[in-house]
Amino acid sequence: MKYQTRKKALILLADGTIFYGKAVGDKDGTAFGEVCFNTGMTGYQEIFTDPSYFGQLMVTTNAHIGNYGTNKEEIESDSVKISGLICKNFSYNFSRSIADLSLEDFLDKNNLFAISDVDTRALVSYIRDNGAMNAVISTDVDNIEELKKKLKIVPSMEGLELASQVSTKEPYYYGDVNAPIKISALDIGIKKNILRNLAKRGAYIKVYPYNSTFKEMQDFNPDGYFISNGPGDPEPLKDAIATAKDIIKADEPLFGICLGHQVIALANGISTYKMHNGHRGINHPVINLISGKGEITSQNHGFAINRKETEEHPEIEITHVHLNDKTVAGIRMKNKNVFSVQYHPEASPGPHDADYLFDDFFKMIQTKVN
Repeated sequence: MKYQTRKKALILLADGTIFYGKAVGDKDGTAFGEVCFNTGMTGYQEIFTDPSYFGQLMVTTNAHIGNYGTNKEEIESDSVKISGLICKNFSYNFSRSIADLSLEDFLDKNNLFAISDVDTRALVSYIRDNGAMNAVISTDVDNIEELKKKLKIVPSMEGLELASQVSTKEPYYYGDVNAPIKISALDIGIKKNILRNLAKRGAYIKVYPYNSTFKEMQDFNPDGYFISNGPGDPEPLKDAIATAKDIIKADEPLFGICLGHQVIALANGISTYKMHNGHRGINHPVINLISGKGEITSQNHGFAINRKETEEHPEIEITHVHLNDKTVAGIRMKNKNVFSVQYHPEASPGPHDADYLFDDFFKMIQTKVN
């Protein structure tokens, strides 16, 4: 083993519960955030770089993390976005020919603190029963009372606006400048694979900061608009909600994913709420109420839209429902070119059942153009 003696570490939850493990590598460290878990068997690098996970301590339920290393092409943003990593078995060695770094080196490069040798089954079971909550991971195992004091001042995810911390500061372009379709995308935590999926279908995209107005996005003279995924509570995103309202009023083609889905709901007067522990994984079952087909989906969200309000809204139709808990997984406006989903059709790795949603967006755009 690379490290014969590793430092003791702990996970201290906001309710005072403690789980123990060991630090990855030979470093001391402390990290705060909302503790959550992902049930995916693969894709840890994509998870760690997904802006939607900003500010969270990630518990991976797969027993082995790091065994296939990392690859610079398999990232969803330009840096690691999680606050810290909690896992069972951390693999210091990797065995994939196209990997360019070990996970340990990748985490060191991104200054991320991680702990392993944790009973993750017990920890995940506890979170499922008691809900996602703030926590701290640390090697400072002899100063628990001091850690408790620091943990108390960490803000709750509920009411927390985080899009401004992960959004681009300046507009930028993605794709082929000669592509036939132009799309203005509002970045409230956008994943690179979303841009790849739009570009490969023939779109040239201009990506705008989280607080951009409809008028600013309109200057690109786009054929359609997109609102991305992202972290935090959707309700504080007043600028994004206002922009969505203006796009809807103008009856422009609009597609939203995850946080973008929640923003579109809020723009229609439908409220959102913080879930008990959220949906995070690549095997979530969804029913498409339009086609009647089931879909296995990749999901990552801790908030959802109010189902009762959605059902009662005269201009909104529920298109997709999560089969585990009947939460709203997709909506469309009855008399507008607007639809959104709560999950990630661009997921990679992950199921491709929902790829058609990008095609539906382009069909909507083509109908508008023609």
